[in-house]
Amino acid sequence: MDRNTLEETKAHLMQTNEQYRELLRQHHEYDALVEALEGKHVLTAEEELEEHRLKKLKLHLKDQMEQMVKEHSPQHAVS
Repeated sequence: MDRNTLEETKAHLMQTNEQYRELLRQHHEYDALVEALEGKHVLTAEEELEEHRLKKLKLHLKDQMEQMVKEHSPQHAVS
């Protein structure tokens, strides 16, 4: 899928799909939490575990969003 089609599909999902918007909102929330942890000079063991957990959650959300984009892409509709 070319970059323009990808961005158009994401924009369409943002406008029309509540689940996609919620996944993106959660992804941004986790990203902010990870950035806050990464901004610390030294992390406790618990903070390191939390950072790892948040990164896994972010990746899972990203995978879900990418699957939705793939399912709603024009190429998928033609196949």
